[in-house]
Order: sequence, then C-alpha cells, then structure tokens
Amino acid sequence: MPVPHGQPRSIDRRVRVQGEPVDSYPALPPEAGRGSVRRITVVGEEVLSHPCREVTQFGTAELSALIDDMFRTMYVADGAGLAANQVGVDVRLFVYDCPDDRGIRHVGHIINPVLDEPDAGRRRLIDDFEGCLSVPGAAMEVPRTDRAVVRGFDKDGAPLVIAGTGYFARCLQHETDHLLGHTYLDRLSKRDRRDALRQMEDRRADVFAQREAKGASLGR
Repeated sequence: MPVPHGQPRSIDRRVRVQGEPVDSYPALPPEAGRGSVRRITVVGEEVLSHPCREVTQFGTAELSALIDDMFRTMYVADGAGLAANQVGVDVRLFVYDCPDDRGIRHVGHIINPVLDEPDAGRRRLIDDFEGCLSVPGAAMEVPRTDRAVVRGFDKDGAPLVIAGTGYFARCLQHETDHLLGHTYLDRLSKRDRRDALRQMEDRRADVFAQREAKGASLGR
C-alpha cells in the first residue's frame, strides 16, 4: 500500500513502534537499513491469489531477514505497508510504516494477523482512494471501516494487538486482505477493476523507473 499523498515520513511526528509510543524514531527504520530489495509481485501472480501459510517457527534468522528485506523493499517503493506474498513469500506476515488520522506514525510488523470485525452498530465505512504496490500506478476509491484492530505476534512470538484509525486502519485492512489472497481490486465493481488495470498498464513503467532510481540512490 503506498504512502498517502502529501504525507511524507518524518522524524518529528509522534511515533508508535509495534504499538508502543517512542520518544524519537529515524525516518528510515533500522530494518530497512539492514535489508535488501526484493522484487514486488504484480496482480495476476499466483502467490497473491490464495491464503498464505501461518508462521509456526518464531525467532529465526530467516524470519528476521525477511522482515528486514520487506522494510527495505517497502521503503524503496514508497509504501506504507507490504505483505510477505508481495515479495513472493507465502507466509502470514506484513510490515508497515504508516500515519493515522491524528498524525501519529505507526511502524512495525505483525505475524499471523487476524482482523477484529467491528460491531455493526459501531461500523463506519469511509470511501477513500487506495493504491497497492502490486497494482503499480493505479488508485481507486475503496470502502473501509474507519477503525481497525489486528491481533497477531511479533517475530519472537510475543502477542501483539495493533489498533489504527484513518489511513492506518485502511492499511491494516489492506495488508490483512493480502494474506487472505485478496487485493483491493477484489472489492471493486467489474467496471472499476478494469479502470484500475488500465491505470496500471499506463503508469507501471514510470512506477518501476521511480523504484529503480530510489533503490540506486540508497545503494540497494
């Protein structure tokens, strides 16, 4: 999921890391500094269209390296969230670096996430534009609830509860969808889906060029 337009990352915003407030945090997360860029899968690839496997082994070097690589890849692609199957890995994991509607920056990862469905009486749908790093260059209005809670685990197996509002709530829902084998295109009408795919075909070359340039500027 792309960074929202007009809201660049900042070292000055209030920040929550893994759901907990911190006094300060760098613009480039430490994980991104350690990781390597991986190829981002594109809609139509099989790994994006089926539910991902649960992680059963925590605290491994392989899992930590995957998280680092996902942060690096997300940053190079100007993303606010990235799921493991978007780098071709079939496991239930996503990373995020995303603002909410109060200007708080949320950074972290979550494994085996489960989205809590809001009660019908408290469910408020918001239509807003949404993009996806696996649908490069396209953006369409998608209805999402204005609040979201995701429960899961960190890389060491400790329980996590991550709550979000505004754009961050949208991000949590978007990335959880990925791990269930869905992209935001699945929530569109046939007409809007065709429109999104046309946008992608028109703009994907420019998006890939921008990613390549940013990756080169960071030395990969």
